Amino acid sequence: MRELILLRHAHAEPPAPGQEDFDRPLSLQGQAEAEAAGRWLKEHGYIPDRVVCSSARRTRETTEQAMAALGFVETRQEPRIYDATPGRLMQVIDENRDATRLLLVGHNPGFEQLAALLSSGQSGDFRGMPAGGIAVLSLPADAALEPGIAHLAAFWWP
Repeated sequence: MRELILLRHAHAEPPAPGQEDFDRPLSLQGQAEAEAAGRWLKEHGYIPDRVVCSSARRTRETTEQAMAALGFVETRQEPRIYDATPGRLMQVIDENRDATRLLLVGHNPGFEQLAALLSSGQSGDFRGMPAGGIAVLSLPADAALEPGIAHLAAFWWP
């Protein structure tokens, strides 16, 4: 078995006038949520082999706060995670299949749709991954990613 951990970025500040969505920082609440997510992962033994995060500011800051609580883990930034569809996210996951436990840090709606697609086989109008939320999916080690292949092993939110 291998595990895929999806961590949606924590709460971010609303955009300032003229500020791009991509550049929004975490709010104080979001910083606390991200740290709590890292503690939860550590307390439950979900220490990833690799972290791949969106290059958006709020995901980088979520990753930094979570890793401060979790400990050092190899981390890569991946611009394709920002505003990604489930199909694009599955490409990123496939490119990192050498990691037995992979943590992706990114955004909705792609993350909640991916979790639903992999665990139930359908993404539909699923809306269930709050800011700072974590979904842990167990997958057969050598199986290709496809709808319904995963088991939702854990779900947490701050």
